[in-house]
Amino acid sequence: MRPLRACLGAAAAVTLAAAGTTALVASNASGATTALSNRWYAAAPYLMPLDNNPPDAGAIMDASGLKAFQLAFVLAPNGGGCSPTWGGTAAVSSDTAVQSVINTIRAKGGDVSVSIGGYGGTKLGQTCADAASTAAAYQQVITKYGLHAIDFDLEEPEYENTAAIKNEIGAAKILQQNNPGLYVSVTTAGTADGTGWFGKQMLLEAKSQGFTPNNFSIMPFDGGFSGAASQTSALTNFNSILQSTFGWDQATAYAHEGFSGMNGRSDTGEYFTQADFQTVLDYATSHNMDRFTFWSLNRDRQCTPVDNNGTTSGTCSSVAQSSWDFAKYSVKFAGVTPPTTTPTPTPTPTPTPTSCKTAWSATAVYTAGNEVSYNSHNWKAKWWTQNEVPGASEWGPWQDEGAC
Repeated sequence: MRPLRACLGAAAAVTLAAAGTTALVASNASGATTALSNRWYAAAPYLMPLDNNPPDAGAIMDASGLKAFQLAFVLAPNGGGCSPTWGGTAAVSSDTAVQSVINTIRAKGGDVSVSIGGYGGTKLGQTCADAASTAAAYQQVITKYGLHAIDFDLEEPEYENTAAIKNEIGAAKILQQNNPGLYVSVTTAGTADGTGWFGKQMLLEAKSQGFTPNNFSIMPFDGGFSGAASQTSALTNFNSILQSTFGWDQATAYAHEGFSGMNGRSDTGEYFTQADFQTVLDYATSHNMDRFTFWSLNRDRQCTPVDNNGTTSGTCSSVAQSSWDFAKYSVKFAGVTPPTTTPTPTPTPTPTPTSCKTAWSATAVYTAGNEVSYNSHNWKAKWWTQNEVPGASEWGPWQDEGAC
């Protein structure tokens, strides 16, 4: 969805899960047993087990009380084809590295969900022939790891592809039907009014196929958001979209709604602190929302220096914190009191002012990578453009690089 998320392979996601909180799964190489409650899968933060300096999952569990992890991301092979891989390179069929992480988590009484999609790479919905073959590829992942939950992260550019989204939603429905008790949730991009045109089209596709996951989650960051108030406003607006799309009342819509945030500094220079997470958590629990998660545990630790020199990192948060501070909000959402640790540092860094680029000109020609300033924000051209106002369209040629 944004440059860093492209690098990280991340955070708009679709988690697919069916009803059921204690279903058993077939025996597999990892020795999976009884599922956790659905609330834990709904609270599971994202963890990249193979990239971005993966933290020790067991240490996170001991320090925060966390039990569930959202492992990211399953993609199509970089060379094409309809078989699942980790990050486009490591075949699921021959994997031992991720399996080892899962074994560690389960040995300590936890469990995992697997996220498919994300921002970067090619998705199976784009390369598989139809919904059935897409579902068959994902079923390999479910069977391999004995999964009780799966997450579909449907965002750009995949969700701009009508055929790919039809395959993904169709696959989600098939997996839900064929794996009783599977927790399924769908995550997509967030905007100030809830979600954008492509997100709404994805919801309409789900409606047309008669598919209802445990939740549809939005990612309210990297879109001009500023703190918790803007995020809760987007969640309120998204609730209205769910009501109008599916004919649900407000309470039913909230029961099928989720939040997926980004801890610390976002790709576009927004800051979301521990206090912001608490505010959104309070909103989610008071409205009986189904999901509260974030991108990512790889970033849930303090940078050196704290503000990471005013840049966004895939391995630390760029705000003052103790390690795994943000994971504890997931634990609270699951209904558990986190362990008591050293008090969290209270100061958060003041964003370093960014100088403005040369002002945008309606007559100038810009090519990919050119930077300009407009309305006190810096913007970067995504492709050739002339006389297209920065920020005039969510899907236009300009990428918002934050205030200047």
